[in-house]
Amino acid sequence: MGNREKLLEAARQCLFEKGYERTTVRDLASAAGVSMAAIGYHFGSKEALLNQALFEALDQGDRAFGPLADETDLDALWRRLIEAFSVNKTFWIANLETALRAQRDPELRAQLAAGLRQGRSGMAREVTGTTEAELSEATIRTLGSVQLALVSGMMMQHLTDPESAPTADEVLAGLRALATYLPEEAPPSDA
Repeated sequence: MGNREKLLEAARQCLFEKGYERTTVRDLASAAGVSMAAIGYHFGSKEALLNQALFEALDQGDRAFGPLADETDLDALWRRLIEAFSVNKTFWIANLETALRAQRDPELRAQLAAGLRQGRSGMAREVTGTTEAELSEATIRTLGSVQLALVSGMMMQHLTDPESAPTADEVLAGLRALATYLPEEAPPSDA
């Protein structure tokens, strides 16, 4: 494993253990077993390294969300997600910190936007059990977007007020209740 890969692995470890804001250049270099100058050489800055590690961790999902299920089961998915919010709390806080920083950094905002597009696709895959390549754009933009919004909202609730945040059963009951209020057909859009 080269220095670049060692730094990425160290950054993922630091994100899960210390979070974004508390991770220092020294932490990263020490965990990777490389010089602090290697961060600048390979990534340009500590922030660029942490951002890449965060996006890769979200893309891989296993450590952030737990192992992906082989079957479509919303109950199991929500149980896994809610557990991940408490088990990997520091990582999810780093995720929120990145979203806030992106509002002042156009390059990071572009990276985050690309990550959100991938997140919608991944959420649609998780719900339907269909490979991302087989998902229609409409499914990604509708089902994937709504599921991603639910995940983001649940993450906020579980990080901020875990004692009263909804359980997986309550999330599913809420979705069923919400569905009873949906109109039969969507109203025509103003195109």
